[in-house]
Parts: sequence; C-alpha cells; structure tokens
Amino acid sequence: MKSSICVIGLGYIGLPTASLLATKGYKVTGVDINPRVVDSINQGNVHIVEPDLDVLVRSAVNSGNLVAANEPVRADIFILAVPTPFLADKQPDTHHVEAATRAISAEIAEGNLIILESTVPVGTTEAIVAHTLFDLRPELRDKIAIAHCPERVLPGQILRELIENDRVVGGIDARSTERAVDFYREFVSGEVLATDARTAEMAKLTENSFRDVNIAFANELSMICDALKINVWEMISLANRHPRVNILNPGPGVGGHCIAVDPWFIVASAPEHARLIRTAREVNDHKPHWVLDKVRHKAERFKRPVIGCLGITFKADVDDIRESPALEIVQALMAMPGMDVLVNDPYATRVQAFDLLPVDEVIQRADIILVLVDHKPYRKLSAASLKEKMVIDTRGMLV
Repeated sequence: MKSSICVIGLGYIGLPTASLLATKGYKVTGVDINPRVVDSINQGNVHIVEPDLDVLVRSAVNSGNLVAANEPVRADIFILAVPTPFLADKQPDTHHVEAATRAISAEIAEGNLIILESTVPVGTTEAIVAHTLFDLRPELRDKIAIAHCPERVLPGQILRELIENDRVVGGIDARSTERAVDFYREFVSGEVLATDARTAEMAKLTENSFRDVNIAFANELSMICDALKINVWEMISLANRHPRVNILNPGPGVGGHCIAVDPWFIVASAPEHARLIRTAREVNDHKPHWVLDKVRHKAERFKRPVIGCLGITFKADVDDIRESPALEIVQALMAMPGMDVLVNDPYATRVQAFDLLPVDEVIQRADIILVLVDHKPYRKLSAASLKEKMVIDTRGMLV
C-alpha cells in the first residue's frame, strides 16, 4: 500500500511534487496558508504557469489522490517545500522552514519520514527541523527519520526533471538517509545519491553558486566589452570555439528563487572564505544598475523619452518574476522623472503595479527599446525592424 504524504507549501516546487506523487498512486494532502490557492487547486486549477502542470493537477485532483488544505494532516511522509528568502542584510531567512516544522509537529508519529526540500543554509535540517521537532516532541527522538533532498529542477521543465534528474539525499543519521533514499527511488528514474544532511545542503548551494559565478564572468565581460567598444556576443562566440571554453551569455542581472539567493547562504556561513562567491553576487547585483545607466545616457537625447521594455520575468518563457533583474530595472525606470515607460511581457500574469501592453504598441510608441528577457515571441524581431529606434539589447537577441 502506498504511503500517505503531506506536502507543505504549494508553490513552484510543492505543487508539482504533490501532483506528481498523487498521479503515482500516493494519497497526498497539499498544504498552503493561502486559502485562494487551496480553493483553486481543489477545483483542479493552478495558480502558477508551468508546462503541463494544469493537466497534471486536474488529473491528480480528479483521481481523488490530491486534496489541498490550509493545515497539515496526519501522514506517513511530510515534505517541506517552503520559501527560503534572504533578509535585507543578505542573511538567510529560515522562518518559513521553522513555521512549517512547527505546523507539522502535532501530526507526526513514530515511523514518519520528514523531508526538507527547500534550499537552505548548511545545518538547517539538523538545527531547525530536527531540533524543533525533538524539542516539541521529545518522545519521537530516534523514532522518526529526517532528511534533506533539495529540489534540482529548471522552471519550464519541472515535471520532467522531478523524475529524470539525479537526487541528492542526506539524512540526519544513516537510518534517515536510507529511509529517504528508498522513498525517492520509488518514483525517480535518475540516480538517488546518498550522503548526510549537511553535505546535501552544501551541494545544492554549490550548484547554484557555480552558475552564479559563471554568469558573473559573462556579465563582467559584457561591461568590459562595452567600454572597449567590442561586440560581446561575437567575442564570446569566438572564445567558445576553444575546446575547453564555454562562456555563458550575459544578461541584465540574475534572478529567480535560487541563483540570486542561494550564494548568499554560503557567504553567510563562511564570510571570511567565500570571497569569490561574494564578488560574483556583487557583480550580478550591480548589472541592473549598469543597464539603467545605459538607458539614462540614451534618454538624454530626447525631451521626454518613451522607453519600451520587453520582458519582466527572471528568465525566458516563464511567468516567474521572483528576484527578476528585468522587473527591478522596469520599476526603477518608472520611478525616474521625465520619461514614460511602456512594458510588454507575453508570460507574466501577476503584475499589478503597472499595465502590460501589446508588444506592437510598445515598439511603435517607444523611442528606446530595452530588451530585458529573451522570450520566444521576441525572437521574430530583428535589428532591421527596429532601425528607427534606439535599442539596448541586454540579451543579444538582435545581434
């Protein structure tokens, strides 16, 4: 008989995970503090955009295996998939993890498996999840299994990667690791790799920091090449012809819930040693300001310039605006006096601060076109079609 599962947090990771497990035959209760999210899911609808997720959720709900609720229920396995942002001073904010742990404490029982999937600072699984549960329920010490298995999926490909990607699983002890590994092997086709909780936590942070450092290198090159009047896209293409060089593409910064956040968790844990990781974060955090300076410089040629911004999500072809440098740039432009800002994004649906206009209208009315996201619909644009406009292309789409 399949285990019952309670998933805490029905966002970009929790909802796909809960739905997938439900379609695999598990009885799943998905928990979210937002009543509108709960009501929407119970009606078979989704509140986030991810390819095929709507079909999966509808199937899971209609099968009776997925039910959404506002509070945790008894289950065999608990999966915590809650946000882990950082504070204003770049220190990790783990209060969602602690709150979720406290929320399930009254429902856990001997033999349960508790899995933390949220990306967290090193030591969180032990210091917050295990410590909190054993403090509240001391009789369950050594009678439940607690492990960390960080998500490793790419927005836009979540449903496929939840199954196909290798998973790193680390428990607070050997027994916890074994229990969690056995669970993931039931539905993951990739390899399930066993370690301890602290190593699993660090592995996930390292994966995203690796990406951040390499993006920072590309972003720094773009600023250097601009100063030297070199086409950075052509230069990178040529440099990448070396058999052992693979430079990434620059952009207006780095966004999303992982790469823009997780490196700071390492910096906070070992600030005296994380010098390269900190510098990469600073380079990528500075890039939106550099883009704004480029816009200001071109805008000086107009009495009241109209800036047409293409894209506000953190990456192409998703609706996710979390930590988006494109959105940061648009909001900063709107706060500047003496200019009008028009915005288009074919995927964003949850922006309430300003209107999104049709792309043709934005291009027709704008003096300056600012390309911030390389969405597929923008790829039909060409430099020739924008020849009467000033163009700032942060994605190299119109090269």
